[in-house]
Amino acid sequence: MDPVTSGILIVVALFVLMAIGTPIAFALGGVSLTALVLNQGMSELTYFGETFFGSLASFGFVAIPMFILMGAAVASSPTGRDLYRSLDLWLGKVPGGLAIANIGACSIFAALSGSSPATSAAIGKLGIPEMRKRGYPDGVAAGCIAAGGTLGILIPPSVTMIVYGISTETSIGRLFIAGAMPGLMLALLFMAWTLIACKMAGGYDTPSPVAAAANQIKENVESNMKALVRVLPFLVVVTGILFALYGGVATPSEAAGAGAFLCLALAILVYRMWQVKPLKVVFRDALRESVMIMLIIACAEIFAYALSSLFITQTVAGAIADLEVNRWVLMGVINVFLLVAGFFLPPVAVIVMTAPILLPIILAANFDPYWFAVVLTINLEIGLITPPVGLNLFIIRGIAPDIALRDLLLGSLPYALCMVLGIVLLCIFPGIATWLPDLIMN
Repeated sequence: MDPVTSGILIVVALFVLMAIGTPIAFALGGVSLTALVLNQGMSELTYFGETFFGSLASFGFVAIPMFILMGAAVASSPTGRDLYRSLDLWLGKVPGGLAIANIGACSIFAALSGSSPATSAAIGKLGIPEMRKRGYPDGVAAGCIAAGGTLGILIPPSVTMIVYGISTETSIGRLFIAGAMPGLMLALLFMAWTLIACKMAGGYDTPSPVAAAANQIKENVESNMKALVRVLPFLVVVTGILFALYGGVATPSEAAGAGAFLCLALAILVYRMWQVKPLKVVFRDALRESVMIMLIIACAEIFAYALSSLFITQTVAGAIADLEVNRWVLMGVINVFLLVAGFFLPPVAVIVMTAPILLPIILAANFDPYWFAVVLTINLEIGLITPPVGLNLFIIRGIAPDIALRDLLLGSLPYALCMVLGIVLLCIFPGIATWLPDLIMN
């Protein structure tokens, strides 16, 4: 069977398994194993095991469960509540300010947790009911949280950037810096659209009854300032981690381990999480997400090995490289491919399967690999708020099941278009992603 036909059958089989509810890791591993055995015999079982365990035998992967534990410690504590209350203090009285405060809270919480689902859940539980109570349209309330949550895989520290760095053998510290300015740009684009959407809706906040009395306002300010003080130590930890990475003081794994320990200690000391039950939840959530990601990485490596063994990867890469087109047309084709892949697959799986294949093509076309990492990540962010998978949409749906699905989808669509605009701006002004890494790391 020729490589093109084999590739089509493998992709179809993969989508069929996912459509019937098979976990992504098992779908990748099952399709890969079946394809290898059918084409090359039972001897491939030996290479299957070696590839599975060998793909995880990298010290760099230690950073992943550590950053996830750090995020779980933040997400399981009242940090999100305090962050939300603090930003509401400063922005809640500005027209459309509560929605902007939610996006700002998502941006900061994304830096603390590094997880898009955790960001959407932590801020959404507080922000969506409050915005609806103050008269915000359902689409704006749900859409801004879903979109703000996607920043978790772009703003450093980011687990997906770690996976990209290990898969492509590029500097993780430089990747983190490259994601900072584009993350801020997307947050500003989200805020700009939120203001426009609020004005189009004809109004924003319905004044809170609590704000009517002066003494209650004073108590509210004092309470929110105390909340801000509780959040500051976590922000200091994240800043210290990034400084250690950028300054060459520690490796990503060492920085992640220190960050996990410090955030866990702060959660215990600041929020008095002494009991076994809350700590059990933290470790349970961290273990569950870590195992899921590591399984996806291992099975995606097997999938990539199967495609390479059947000469599918080489055929596709050769066909793309042989396209006699302008390099920006080539980049457009790659973006469409990544966008479609992000609709169906989680970001980690897409990165592990495609980044090693696409990187040589990107370099041959004279594109910066760190700039491309940001473009790739934004494409995958779009997949988090678009059907059919749309992980953040499922989280928002669980938080506010009474919001009509139509309102949720229409509310998220403009933010997806903001991300497309962000990719266009990165193509026109690549320095948005490359200027800061060049400045800091020469």
